[in-house]
Amino acid sequence: MWILALWIFPLLCKLGLTALPTKPENISCVLYNSMTLTCTWNPEKETSCTEYTVNVSCRKKSYSCKSSSSTGASCSFLHQMITPPDTCSIGVTAQNVDGIIKSDVTRWRLSEIMKSIPPEILSVKPILGVKKMLEIKWKPNSSSKYILRFKTINCTHWMEVNFTAGNIYNLTGLKASTEYGIALRCRDKLSRIWSDWSQEKTGMTEDEVPHILDLWRILKPVDVNGSRPVRLLWKKAKGAPVLEKTLGYNIQYSPENNTNVTEMRTTNQTLELHLGSETYTVSVTSYNSLGNSIAATLRIPGVHEKSFQCIKAVKACLVQDQLVVEWPRSCQDVDTWVVEWFPDLDSELSAFSWESVSQVKNWTIHRDKLTPFLCYNISVYPVLQDRVGEPYSIQAYAKEGIPSKGPLAKVENIGVKTATITWEEIPKEKRNGFISNYTIFYQAEGGKEFSKTVDSSILHYDLESLTRKTSYTVRVMASTRAGGTSGPRINFKTLSISLFEIIPTTCLIGGGFLMLIVLTVVFDFKRQNSKLAPLCCPDVPNPAESSIATWLGTNFKDKVNLKKFDNSVSTEDKTLKPCPSDLIDKLVVNFGSVLEEAFTEEAGKSQENILGAEKNEYVTSPYRSDYSSGKSFEGPLNLTEIPSRKSHHQYWEMAKDICSEAKEELPSPGQSSGPDHLCGDRAPNPYLKNSVTTREFLKLEEVPDHTKREV
Repeated sequence: MWILALWIFPLLCKLGLTALPTKPENISCVLYNSMTLTCTWNPEKETSCTEYTVNVSCRKKSYSCKSSSSTGASCSFLHQMITPPDTCSIGVTAQNVDGIIKSDVTRWRLSEIMKSIPPEILSVKPILGVKKMLEIKWKPNSSSKYILRFKTINCTHWMEVNFTAGNIYNLTGLKASTEYGIALRCRDKLSRIWSDWSQEKTGMTEDEVPHILDLWRILKPVDVNGSRPVRLLWKKAKGAPVLEKTLGYNIQYSPENNTNVTEMRTTNQTLELHLGSETYTVSVTSYNSLGNSIAATLRIPGVHEKSFQCIKAVKACLVQDQLVVEWPRSCQDVDTWVVEWFPDLDSELSAFSWESVSQVKNWTIHRDKLTPFLCYNISVYPVLQDRVGEPYSIQAYAKEGIPSKGPLAKVENIGVKTATITWEEIPKEKRNGFISNYTIFYQAEGGKEFSKTVDSSILHYDLESLTRKTSYTVRVMASTRAGGTSGPRINFKTLSISLFEIIPTTCLIGGGFLMLIVLTVVFDFKRQNSKLAPLCCPDVPNPAESSIATWLGTNFKDKVNLKKFDNSVSTEDKTLKPCPSDLIDKLVVNFGSVLEEAFTEEAGKSQENILGAEKNEYVTSPYRSDYSSGKSFEGPLNLTEIPSRKSHHQYWEMAKDICSEAKEELPSPGQSSGPDHLCGDRAPNPYLKNSVTTREFLKLEEVPDHTKREV
């Protein structure tokens, strides 16, 4: 039993590992140009090396063809062996090292599987005098059915036409002045297999008068001179031949309801007009050698005319490889819309484009026609007959990217635990898309990084809960749909103490110092030997205690202490009144003469008592008089010694006598305008320096001490 099992087991394993070739299926045969029969089948490739044998049986004759998996699942027979209209049986046998497998036998009528050679086109040209038609010629062949396909140049969509027999075909219904591409294929009447397409040939239809133009305008504000610049733009309308020949354009414009028409001619597709404030009608036609096109007209509204509103919202979105602009139809009467678009950075509108659409409420443009990462201004105008309504404008990107640079940030209002981060908007040419948000990243020195995200309309953010006296690093990132870009990093350090903490501390310390100073001053004033009291309240010197009292004797002290005015004198008499000038002069001269004699006499006696040897100095006498009775007194007096107290007393008595004489000559108090104390019992006040004319005396070289002399 065990010996039998050991013998059967390898056999079973061998049978289990056997992999027969795949059965050939879907056999297809084609007879090329009635010469070569080629058959193909599935599968096209095998994992193991497989050999194929194709067996063909026609009119009791058998033919075989061999191929392998390395050359492909295909085999061909030469035309000498097989000729139509025979009916043949075809089968395929596949064989490998593991075994053989056969396909089902198929039957083929050779006339039905014939494939003709593609036709050879000789010419494609227009017929003189016949518009919108091309004549196609090709070499004659035995085929009886044809398919002609055509398209305009640079177009991917083909159109097809079926016809039978012949070798000439007139293709009509074309566009004038348009180049077309033509290709042909054919098949036999009984065959069901078409030939390959012929080589493509091109031809161009004849010219005709140009088509009507698409006309648009750009209205600019009125200038200082009252003129309104209007920029006219036109282009070929949709459906116009791409190669349409145009020699130039005629422009006519005039005020509305006015027959005064202005006409201009240009070869450009734009023109700048300077119109008035009223409404104008403008028309543009194109012309060539065959004639003029139909006029395209446009109404330019007046300056003060209000446009009607129709569009309430416009949105733009990207759908696969197209930008789609949609708007709701709020006005039922409006079926025509004008969409204009241009780059936002194009101030001169050099890349301005527009397009007119009808019977729709959306507009699409391929993204390849727009510049990526560039913002476009898109406006939609409703058009009702000849009137243009108020536009609705939006901005859109055909493709967005990350910003080229990040925001430039700075730190303001740095506090103990707070700081304000501000940043500038990125220039439009650097955004590459719509900024969706800003993210603020901040990190303490040696700490974890935190982030805060704000809306794109916010350009500042207040950081809170910071650490006192700590260095921080901040950066701001601007993000679009495609991603974000961070700006440069900036550093700042929080304060150790805030202003609100400094003010109370300063007030407290300053108040303490102020109270200390006040208490110190008060305490010093209360002391007996205060040093601040004499500085704040100095003693006023008493004239009676001055050195002049020693010169004039005790009689002067007594007179100083007397009452200044008599109580019986009225208030009117107490008023200072000037003495007559001649009386004053007489008094001063007499008094000056007495002083001069006295000082001269005394100076002669005291010549030998001079103590010092200093140089003489000049002093001014308060009693000098420049006039005397008959002559003026001039020249300084040389004083060598101050008279004694006794001499002073005698001279003052003499002065009193002179004053008494002057008193008698003074008028009564009611008539006098001078004060009575000038010539009274009192001695002259030495402080009233301006009451008399001064006189210069030579000062003693050294004034002797009167106290020592009297002793």
